[in-house]
Amino acid sequence: MIYDIRHITRFDYQGSVRFARCNLRLQPIDWPGQELLDYKLVISPSGRTFPARAEAGLAHVMRLVVEDPVKFLSIESISRIAVDRPAPVPSADDPTLAEVAAAARVSRDPSAAGPAAYLFPSPRIPLDRDIGEWCAADLQPDRPVLEAGMALAQRIRREFQFDTEATLIDTSPHEAFVKRAGVCQDLAQIMITGLRTAGLPAAYASGYIRTIPPPGKTRLVGADATHAWVLLWCGARIGWVGLDPTNGIWMANDHIIMAIGRDYGDIAPIDGIVLGAGAQKLDVSVDVAPEVEEVAA
Repeated sequence: MIYDIRHITRFDYQGSVRFARCNLRLQPIDWPGQELLDYKLVISPSGRTFPARAEAGLAHVMRLVVEDPVKFLSIESISRIAVDRPAPVPSADDPTLAEVAAAARVSRDPSAAGPAAYLFPSPRIPLDRDIGEWCAADLQPDRPVLEAGMALAQRIRREFQFDTEATLIDTSPHEAFVKRAGVCQDLAQIMITGLRTAGLPAAYASGYIRTIPPPGKTRLVGADATHAWVLLWCGARIGWVGLDPTNGIWMANDHIIMAIGRDYGDIAPIDGIVLGAGAQKLDVSVDVAPEVEEVAA
């Protein structure tokens, strides 16, 4: 599957902004099962960009500096990406959770893709006893890792309500857990909390998911949004596997990874500082279009 992705972020400022410096993590990374074919970044009305180092996680980071006064700022990210990622198939000989946890503890891989970086609490995903105990029902140490991971993802899908009004960007995993409601970020963070409590390496994946239109309807341009899900390290043989607790499915051909980190703070699509007066309005539009447009039967 080949996708064309257009991600537009527009800031409208009440007063003139005199200076801005932002980190942009909008270019999808290369990762097993996906290959970036083309990429373009368009800034309007002004601004200069240059590569920056990712402080944590796996991300392409561009630094944006705006030095001329502006009343609005438009950041348009245009990607073309090929995805060929079959869904995992659980097997009787998959390692158990206990075996995966033991392998992660002795891993010598110090890279941002190594399991050790995702074993421990992170600023936005602390350990939480209540979440850990709730998730433990699906995470028995002798259970095969793929089977257990999907069981937990599907349980979250069943028992939590997707509610865009229930949480904010900085809502803690515990608060969303108590409400039993939230958005994809909250559900991913709850699952990661449970996996890490069980001693398993779990990472936060940010990116896009293809929107499948209702029967007889065409896909709505601009109706898509950034998405979040979980990567679970399943031992050296299997490696990293994606699980989407919002939908209760595997990461497969409908998922495109933009960045991977310990939590959202590592890989926020845009962050930084702005010097100006007054309020601002933010609009985000994301369009994920398959190369061959489809209409559901």
